Amino acid sequence: MSVVEMKVPTIGESVTEVTLSQWLKEDGAYVELDEPICEFESDKATLEFPAEAAGKLIYVAAEGDDLEIGALVAKIDTSVAKESDDSAQPEAPKEEKTTEAPKEEKPAAAETEKSDSYAAGHPSPAAAKILKEGGVDAKDVTGTGKDGRITKEDALKAVQNKAAAPAPSKPAEAPKKETAPSKSFELSSTADFSRETSRKKMSRMRRTIAKRLVSAKNETAMLTTFNEVDLTEVMALRKKYQERFVERYGIKLGFMSLFAKACAKVLMEKPDVNAILDGNELIYHDYADISIAISTPSGLVVPPVHNVESLSFAEVEYKIKELASKARDGKLTLEEMSGGTFTITNGGVFGSLQSTPILNQPQSAILGMHGIKNRPMAINGEIKIRPMMYLALSYDHRVIDGSTSVTFLVRVKELLEDPVAMLMDL
Repeated sequence: MSVVEMKVPTIGESVTEVTLSQWLKEDGAYVELDEPICEFESDKATLEFPAEAAGKLIYVAAEGDDLEIGALVAKIDTSVAKESDDSAQPEAPKEEKTTEAPKEEKPAAAETEKSDSYAAGHPSPAAAKILKEGGVDAKDVTGTGKDGRITKEDALKAVQNKAAAPAPSKPAEAPKKETAPSKSFELSSTADFSRETSRKKMSRMRRTIAKRLVSAKNETAMLTTFNEVDLTEVMALRKKYQERFVERYGIKLGFMSLFAKACAKVLMEKPDVNAILDGNELIYHDYADISIAISTPSGLVVPPVHNVESLSFAEVEYKIKELASKARDGKLTLEEMSGGTFTITNGGVFGSLQSTPILNQPQSAILGMHGIKNRPMAINGEIKIRPMMYLALSYDHRVIDGSTSVTFLVRVKELLEDPVAMLMDL
Protein backbone atom coordinates (compact mmCIF):
# COMPACT_ATOMS: atom_id res chain seq x y z
CA MET A 1 0.00 0.00 0.00
CA SER A 2 1.36 3.40 -1.01
CA VAL A 3 0.20 6.26 1.24
CA VAL A 4 0.62 10.02 0.85
CA GLU A 5 0.34 12.02 4.08
CA MET A 6 -1.60 15.28 3.87
CA LYS A 7 -0.27 17.87 6.33
CA VAL A 8 -1.30 21.46 7.10
CA PRO A 9 0.75 23.62 4.73
CA THR A 10 2.43 26.92 5.53
CA ILE A 11 -0.33 29.47 4.98
CA GLY A 12 1.18 32.79 5.97
CA GLU A 13 4.00 34.26 7.96
CA SER A 14 1.82 35.08 10.96
CA VAL A 15 -0.42 31.98 10.81
CA THR A 16 0.71 29.22 13.18
CA GLU A 17 -2.54 27.29 13.60
CA VAL A 18 -5.73 26.60 11.66
CA THR A 19 -9.10 24.97 12.34
CA LEU A 20 -10.46 22.19 10.14
CA SER A 21 -13.83 23.81 9.55
CA GLN A 22 -15.35 21.12 7.32
CA TRP A 23 -14.57 18.11 5.19
CA LEU A 24 -15.52 18.43 1.52
CA LYS A 25 -15.10 14.72 0.74
CA GLU A 26 -16.34 11.69 2.65
CA ASP A 27 -13.99 9.43 4.58
CA GLY A 28 -13.04 6.55 2.26
CA ALA A 29 -14.04 8.43 -0.89
CA TYR A 30 -11.87 8.43 -3.99
CA VAL A 31 -10.30 11.84 -4.64
CA GLU A 32 -8.54 13.23 -7.68
CA LEU A 33 -5.24 15.12 -7.65
CA ASP A 34 -5.79 18.80 -6.65
CA GLU A 35 -9.42 18.14 -5.71
CA PRO A 36 -10.36 20.11 -2.54
CA ILE A 37 -10.81 17.69 0.34
CA CYS A 38 -11.44 20.08 3.26
CA GLU A 39 -11.51 23.71 4.37
CA PHE A 40 -9.18 25.37 6.86
CA GLU A 41 -10.20 28.44 8.81
CA SER A 42 -7.29 30.66 9.78
CA ASP A 43 -7.22 33.87 11.77
CA LYS A 44 -7.92 35.84 8.63
CA ALA A 45 -9.50 33.70 5.93
CA THR A 46 -11.04 30.36 4.94
CA LEU A 47 -8.89 28.24 2.61
CA GLU A 48 -9.50 25.05 0.62
CA PHE A 49 -6.97 22.22 1.02
CA PRO A 50 -6.40 20.27 -2.25
CA ALA A 51 -5.42 16.62 -2.48
CA GLU A 52 -1.75 16.03 -3.24
CA ALA A 53 -2.43 12.71 -4.97
CA ALA A 54 -5.27 10.61 -6.36
CA GLY A 55 -6.60 7.73 -4.32
CA LYS A 56 -8.71 6.76 -1.32
CA LEU A 57 -9.10 9.45 1.35
CA ILE A 58 -8.51 8.40 4.96
CA TYR A 59 -9.44 10.87 7.71
CA VAL A 60 -6.94 11.57 10.48
CA ALA A 61 -8.25 14.87 11.88
CA ALA A 62 -11.87 15.70 12.63
CA GLU A 63 -14.01 18.73 11.91
CA GLY A 64 -13.45 21.42 14.52
CA ASP A 65 -9.90 20.29 15.36
CA ASP A 66 -7.27 22.97 15.86
CA LEU A 67 -4.18 21.98 13.91
CA GLU A 68 -0.70 23.45 13.95
CA ILE A 69 1.18 24.06 10.73
CA GLY A 70 2.64 20.71 9.64
CA ALA A 71 0.08 18.61 11.55
CA LEU A 72 -1.28 15.47 9.86
CA VAL A 73 -4.75 16.00 8.40
CA ALA A 74 -5.41 12.94 6.27
CA LYS A 75 -3.84 10.13 4.28
CA ILE A 76 -4.41 9.15 0.66
CA ASP A 77 -4.02 5.51 -0.35
CA THR A 78 -2.72 5.82 -3.93
CA SER A 79 -2.88 2.06 -4.53
CA VAL A 80 -6.67 2.24 -4.69
CA ALA A 81 -8.01 2.71 -8.21
CA LYS A 82 -11.03 4.82 -8.93
CA GLU A 83 -13.16 1.81 -9.81
CA SER A 84 -12.62 0.30 -6.36
CA ASP A 85 -14.30 3.27 -4.76
CA ASP A 86 -17.54 2.43 -6.51
CA SER A 87 -17.32 -1.33 -5.99
CA ALA A 88 -18.58 -2.78 -2.81
CA GLN A 89 -18.69 -6.22 -1.33
CA PRO A 90 -22.04 -7.74 -2.20
CA GLU A 91 -24.22 -8.04 0.79
CA ALA A 92 -25.29 -11.48 1.83
CA PRO A 93 -28.93 -11.93 1.00
CA LYS A 94 -31.07 -11.40 3.96
CA GLU A 95 -32.69 -14.55 5.17
CA GLU A 96 -36.38 -14.24 4.67
CA LYS A 97 -38.47 -15.38 7.53
CA THR A 98 -40.97 -17.95 6.37
CA THR A 99 -42.58 -18.59 9.65
CA GLU A 100 -43.49 -16.23 12.35
CA ALA A 101 -44.48 -17.05 15.82
CA PRO A 102 -48.16 -16.46 16.20
CA LYS A 103 -48.87 -13.36 18.13
CA GLU A 104 -50.71 -13.94 21.30
CA GLU A 105 -53.97 -12.19 20.98
CA LYS A 106 -55.00 -10.29 24.00
CA PRO A 107 -58.62 -10.48 24.82
CA ALA A 108 -60.38 -7.20 24.37
CA ALA A 109 -60.78 -5.52 27.67
CA ALA A 110 -64.32 -5.62 28.73
CA GLU A 111 -65.80 -2.25 29.37
CA THR A 112 -66.54 -1.88 33.02
CA GLU A 113 -69.41 0.23 33.73
CA LYS A 114 -69.29 2.34 36.77
CA SER A 115 -71.99 2.08 39.26
CA ASP A 116 -74.51 4.87 39.47
CA SER A 117 -73.00 6.00 42.73
CA TYR A 118 -69.72 6.77 41.02
CA ALA A 119 -70.61 7.96 37.47
CA ALA A 120 -73.53 10.14 38.47
CA GLY A 121 -72.38 13.74 38.86
CA HIS A 122 -68.77 12.97 37.97
CA PRO A 123 -67.28 14.89 35.04
CA SER A 124 -65.21 13.36 32.29
CA PRO A 125 -61.56 14.56 32.19
CA ALA A 126 -62.32 17.11 29.44
CA ALA A 127 -65.40 18.32 31.31
CA ALA A 128 -63.50 18.60 34.58
CA LYS A 129 -60.94 20.86 32.90
CA ILE A 130 -63.65 23.11 31.45
CA LEU A 131 -65.46 23.37 34.78
CA LYS A 132 -62.25 24.19 36.60
CA GLU A 133 -61.33 26.94 34.14
CA GLY A 134 -64.86 28.32 34.20
CA GLY A 135 -65.08 28.31 37.99
CA VAL A 136 -68.13 26.01 38.07
CA ASP A 137 -68.62 23.39 40.79
CA ALA A 138 -69.44 19.91 39.44
CA LYS A 139 -72.12 19.61 42.16
CA ASP A 140 -74.13 22.32 40.38
CA VAL A 141 -74.13 20.52 37.02
CA THR A 142 -76.55 17.79 35.93
CA GLY A 143 -74.86 15.13 33.85
CA THR A 144 -76.55 13.86 30.70
CA GLY A 145 -73.99 11.19 29.87
CA LYS A 146 -74.16 7.50 30.57
CA ASP A 147 -75.16 6.77 34.18
CA GLY A 148 -75.41 10.52 34.82
CA ARG A 149 -71.76 11.37 33.96
CA ILE A 150 -71.06 15.05 33.23
CA THR A 151 -70.00 15.33 29.58
CA LYS A 152 -67.96 18.00 27.86
CA GLU A 153 -71.17 19.50 26.43
CA ASP A 154 -72.68 19.64 29.93
CA ALA A 155 -69.62 21.50 31.20
CA LEU A 156 -69.62 24.01 28.32
CA LYS A 157 -73.30 24.71 28.86
CA ALA A 158 -72.83 25.21 32.60
CA VAL A 159 -69.96 27.67 32.05
CA GLN A 160 -72.00 29.59 29.46
CA ASN A 161 -75.00 29.78 31.79
CA LYS A 162 -72.81 31.08 34.60
CA ALA A 163 -71.37 33.77 32.34
CA ALA A 164 -74.84 34.86 31.20
CA ALA A 165 -76.33 34.95 34.70
CA PRO A 166 -76.25 38.35 36.45
CA ALA A 167 -73.73 38.52 39.24
CA PRO A 168 -75.40 38.67 42.67
CA SER A 169 -74.89 41.88 44.55
CA LYS A 170 -72.47 41.58 47.43
CA PRO A 171 -71.89 43.86 50.34
CA ALA A 172 -68.72 45.88 50.09
CA GLU A 173 -65.80 44.08 51.61
CA ALA A 174 -62.72 45.48 53.19
CA PRO A 175 -59.74 45.35 50.82
CA LYS A 176 -57.63 42.27 51.28
CA LYS A 177 -53.90 42.51 51.65
CA GLU A 178 -53.30 39.57 49.34
CA THR A 179 -55.72 38.30 46.72
CA ALA A 180 -55.48 34.64 45.87
CA PRO A 181 -55.73 33.76 42.18
CA SER A 182 -59.28 33.10 41.01
CA LYS A 183 -60.25 29.63 40.06
CA SER A 184 -60.32 30.66 36.40
CA PHE A 185 -56.62 31.59 36.49
CA GLU A 186 -53.97 28.97 36.68
CA LEU A 187 -50.27 29.74 36.98
CA SER A 188 -48.22 28.28 34.17
CA SER A 189 -45.85 25.53 35.10
CA THR A 190 -42.17 25.96 34.24
CA ALA A 191 -42.61 22.75 32.28
CA ASP A 192 -44.52 24.81 29.70
CA PHE A 193 -41.42 26.88 28.84
CA SER A 194 -38.21 25.96 27.06
CA ARG A 195 -35.22 25.47 29.34
CA GLU A 196 -32.86 24.01 26.77
CA THR A 197 -29.28 25.19 26.24
CA SER A 198 -26.79 24.47 23.50
CA ARG A 199 -23.03 24.65 23.30
CA LYS A 200 -21.10 25.53 20.14
CA LYS A 201 -17.40 25.97 19.63
CA MET A 202 -16.37 29.48 18.63
CA SER A 203 -15.06 29.78 15.09
CA ARG A 204 -11.37 30.54 14.72
CA MET A 205 -12.22 33.99 13.36
CA ARG A 206 -14.47 34.71 16.34
CA ARG A 207 -11.75 33.56 18.75
CA THR A 208 -9.16 35.70 16.99
CA ILE A 209 -11.45 38.74 17.08
CA ALA A 210 -12.04 38.20 20.80
CA LYS A 211 -8.34 37.83 21.53
CA ARG A 212 -7.42 40.96 19.56
CA LEU A 213 -10.17 43.06 21.14
CA VAL A 214 -9.11 42.11 24.66
CA SER A 215 -5.50 42.81 23.70
CA ALA A 216 -6.42 46.23 22.31
CA LYS A 217 -8.30 47.09 25.49
CA ASN A 218 -5.63 45.87 27.90
CA GLU A 219 -2.43 46.79 26.07
CA THR A 220 -3.18 50.29 24.75
CA ALA A 221 -3.92 53.63 26.40
CA MET A 222 -7.14 54.01 24.42
CA LEU A 223 -9.23 57.18 24.60
CA THR A 224 -12.07 58.47 22.41
CA THR A 225 -12.83 62.00 21.30
CA PHE A 226 -16.17 63.01 19.74
CA ASN A 227 -17.46 65.60 17.31
CA GLU A 228 -20.40 66.03 14.97
CA VAL A 229 -20.47 66.81 11.27
CA ASP A 230 -23.11 68.58 9.19
CA LEU A 231 -23.51 66.52 6.02
CA THR A 232 -25.66 69.04 4.14
CA GLU A 233 -23.00 69.79 1.53
CA VAL A 234 -21.95 66.15 1.13
CA MET A 235 -25.55 65.10 0.49
CA ALA A 236 -26.05 68.00 -1.92
CA LEU A 237 -22.87 67.01 -3.78
CA ARG A 238 -23.99 63.40 -4.12
CA LYS A 239 -27.45 64.44 -5.26
CA LYS A 240 -26.11 66.86 -7.87
CA TYR A 241 -23.45 64.59 -9.38
CA GLN A 242 -24.68 61.06 -8.63
CA GLU A 243 -26.28 60.43 -12.02
CA ARG A 244 -23.27 61.72 -13.95
CA PHE A 245 -20.90 59.81 -11.64
CA VAL A 246 -22.73 56.53 -12.32
CA GLU A 247 -22.77 57.19 -16.07
CA ARG A 248 -19.05 57.92 -16.08
CA TYR A 249 -17.79 55.22 -13.70
CA GLY A 250 -20.58 52.65 -13.44
CA ILE A 251 -20.69 52.84 -9.63
CA LYS A 252 -22.43 55.07 -7.10
CA LEU A 253 -20.66 57.76 -5.12
CA GLY A 254 -21.13 56.65 -1.52
CA PHE A 255 -20.36 58.19 1.85
CA MET A 256 -17.46 55.84 2.54
CA SER A 257 -15.24 57.11 -0.29
CA LEU A 258 -15.79 60.71 0.81
CA PHE A 259 -14.91 59.85 4.42
CA ALA A 260 -11.92 57.76 3.34
CA LYS A 261 -10.53 60.53 1.14
CA ALA A 262 -11.05 63.13 3.89
CA CYS A 263 -9.26 60.91 6.43
CA ALA A 264 -6.42 60.14 3.98
CA LYS A 265 -5.82 63.84 3.40
CA VAL A 266 -5.67 64.61 7.12
CA LEU A 267 -3.51 61.53 7.82
CA MET A 268 -0.91 63.02 5.49
CA GLU A 269 -1.13 66.25 7.49
CA LYS A 270 -1.08 64.49 10.89
CA PRO A 271 1.51 61.69 10.59
CA ASP A 272 1.23 60.72 14.28
CA VAL A 273 -2.32 59.46 13.70
CA ASN A 274 -1.00 57.33 10.84
CA ALA A 275 1.88 55.88 12.89
CA ILE A 276 2.31 52.46 14.55
CA LEU A 277 4.12 51.74 17.82
CA ASP A 278 6.75 48.98 17.55
CA GLY A 279 8.47 48.45 20.89
CA ASN A 280 10.18 51.74 21.71
CA GLU A 281 10.00 52.99 18.12
CA LEU A 282 7.31 54.67 16.05
CA ILE A 283 6.83 53.62 12.44
CA TYR A 284 5.55 56.44 10.24
CA HIS A 285 3.93 55.95 6.84
CA ASP A 286 3.95 58.27 3.84
CA TYR A 287 0.81 56.57 2.53
CA ALA A 288 -2.70 55.97 3.87
CA ASP A 289 -3.80 52.33 3.79
CA ILE A 290 -7.29 52.64 5.23
CA SER A 291 -8.93 49.47 6.59
CA ILE A 292 -12.68 49.33 6.04
CA ALA A 293 -14.69 47.35 8.61
CA ILE A 294 -16.97 44.86 6.84
CA SER A 295 -19.54 42.70 8.61
CA THR A 296 -19.70 39.07 7.41
CA PRO A 297 -21.57 35.99 8.65
CA SER A 298 -18.29 34.79 10.22
CA GLY A 299 -17.47 38.07 11.95
CA LEU A 300 -15.98 41.49 11.33
CA VAL A 301 -13.09 41.79 8.89
CA VAL A 302 -11.05 44.91 8.12
CA PRO A 303 -9.28 44.61 4.75
CA PRO A 304 -7.37 47.77 3.76
CA VAL A 305 -7.69 49.94 0.67
CA HIS A 306 -4.10 50.80 -0.19
CA ASN A 307 -2.88 54.31 -1.03
CA VAL A 308 -6.24 56.01 -0.57
CA GLU A 309 -4.45 59.37 -0.66
CA SER A 310 -3.55 58.71 -4.33
CA LEU A 311 -6.80 57.11 -5.54
CA SER A 312 -9.78 58.84 -7.13
CA PHE A 313 -13.22 58.67 -5.52
CA ALA A 314 -14.34 56.11 -8.12
CA GLU A 315 -11.28 53.94 -7.50
CA VAL A 316 -11.94 53.95 -3.76
CA GLU A 317 -15.58 52.96 -4.37
CA TYR A 318 -14.54 50.12 -6.70
CA LYS A 319 -12.02 48.79 -4.20
CA ILE A 320 -14.43 48.91 -1.25
CA LYS A 321 -17.11 47.12 -3.29
CA GLU A 322 -14.63 44.44 -4.38
CA LEU A 323 -13.36 43.82 -0.85
CA ALA A 324 -16.88 43.73 0.61
CA SER A 325 -18.02 41.19 -1.99
CA LYS A 326 -15.03 38.93 -1.37
CA ALA A 327 -15.40 39.25 2.41
CA ARG A 328 -19.03 38.13 2.39
CA ASP A 329 -18.19 35.22 0.08
CA GLY A 330 -15.24 34.20 2.27
CA LYS A 331 -12.78 34.72 -0.60
CA LEU A 332 -10.42 37.32 0.84
CA THR A 333 -6.78 36.32 0.54
CA LEU A 334 -4.23 36.80 3.30
CA GLU A 335 -2.56 39.52 1.24
CA GLU A 336 -5.86 41.40 0.95
CA MET A 337 -6.32 41.19 4.73
CA SER A 338 -2.82 42.38 5.60
CA GLY A 339 -1.64 45.88 6.37
CA GLY A 340 -3.62 49.00 7.12
CA THR A 341 -2.52 52.18 8.89
CA PHE A 342 -5.93 53.53 9.93
CA THR A 343 -9.46 52.10 10.16
CA ILE A 344 -12.95 53.41 9.43
CA THR A 345 -16.01 51.61 10.81
CA ASN A 346 -19.61 52.57 10.10
CA GLY A 347 -21.98 51.51 12.87
CA GLY A 348 -24.62 53.80 11.37
CA VAL A 349 -25.63 51.15 8.86
CA PHE A 350 -26.93 49.10 11.83
CA GLY A 351 -28.63 52.08 13.48
CA SER A 352 -25.89 53.15 15.90
CA LEU A 353 -26.13 56.79 16.97
CA GLN A 354 -22.93 56.92 19.03
CA SER A 355 -20.19 54.50 20.05
CA THR A 356 -16.56 54.20 21.11
CA PRO A 357 -14.87 52.05 18.43
CA ILE A 358 -12.02 49.85 19.63
CA LEU A 359 -8.56 50.02 18.09
CA ASN A 360 -7.54 47.68 15.29
CA GLN A 361 -4.03 46.79 16.46
CA PRO A 362 -1.28 47.61 15.67
CA GLN A 363 -2.92 50.76 14.30
CA SER A 364 -3.09 53.80 16.54
CA ALA A 365 -6.47 55.25 15.60
CA ILE A 366 -9.92 54.33 14.27
CA LEU A 367 -12.78 56.56 13.09
CA GLY A 368 -16.34 55.60 13.93
CA MET A 369 -19.17 56.79 11.67
CA HIS A 370 -22.75 56.71 12.90
CA GLY A 371 -26.35 57.22 11.80
CA ILE A 372 -27.39 60.42 10.03
CA LYS A 373 -30.20 62.17 11.90
CA ASN A 374 -32.04 65.38 11.05
CA ARG A 375 -31.60 67.69 14.04
CA PRO A 376 -32.27 71.36 14.75
CA MET A 377 -29.02 73.31 14.60
CA ALA A 378 -28.21 76.99 15.21
CA ILE A 379 -26.93 78.33 11.84
CA ASN A 380 -25.98 82.03 11.77
CA GLY A 381 -28.41 82.80 14.55
CA GLU A 382 -31.25 80.77 13.01
CA ILE A 383 -32.61 77.32 13.84
CA LYS A 384 -32.38 75.01 10.84
CA ILE A 385 -32.87 71.28 10.38
CA ARG A 386 -29.61 69.65 9.27
CA PRO A 387 -28.49 66.06 8.58
CA MET A 388 -26.04 65.46 11.42
CA MET A 389 -23.69 62.59 12.21
CA TYR A 390 -21.67 61.98 15.36
CA LEU A 391 -18.03 61.10 14.75
CA ALA A 392 -15.84 59.22 17.22
CA LEU A 393 -12.07 58.91 17.03
CA SER A 394 -10.54 56.30 19.30
CA TYR A 395 -6.77 56.58 19.60
CA ASP A 396 -3.76 55.21 21.45
CA HIS A 397 -2.62 57.98 23.79
CA ARG A 398 0.88 56.48 23.87
CA VAL A 399 1.28 57.53 20.23
CA ILE A 400 -1.18 60.38 19.75
CA ASP A 401 -1.56 63.41 21.99
CA GLY A 402 -5.03 64.61 22.92
CA SER A 403 -4.59 67.88 21.01
CA THR A 404 -3.54 65.97 17.88
CA SER A 405 -6.57 63.68 18.04
CA VAL A 406 -8.95 66.62 18.47
CA THR A 407 -7.45 68.67 15.65
CA PHE A 408 -7.46 65.60 13.40
CA LEU A 409 -11.19 65.08 13.94
CA VAL A 410 -11.96 68.78 13.54
CA ARG A 411 -10.05 68.83 10.26
CA VAL A 412 -11.98 65.80 8.95
CA LYS A 413 -15.20 67.54 9.96
CA GLU A 414 -14.19 70.70 8.07
CA LEU A 415 -13.42 68.79 4.86
CA LEU A 416 -16.73 66.94 4.97
CA GLU A 417 -18.67 70.14 5.60
CA ASP A 418 -16.92 71.74 2.61
CA PRO A 419 -16.25 68.86 0.19
CA VAL A 420 -15.41 71.23 -2.67
CA ALA A 421 -12.36 72.36 -0.73
CA MET A 422 -11.37 68.70 -0.37
CA LEU A 423 -11.76 68.14 -4.10
CA MET A 424 -9.63 71.20 -4.79
CA ASP A 425 -7.01 69.96 -2.32
CA LEU A 426 -7.38 73.01 -0.09
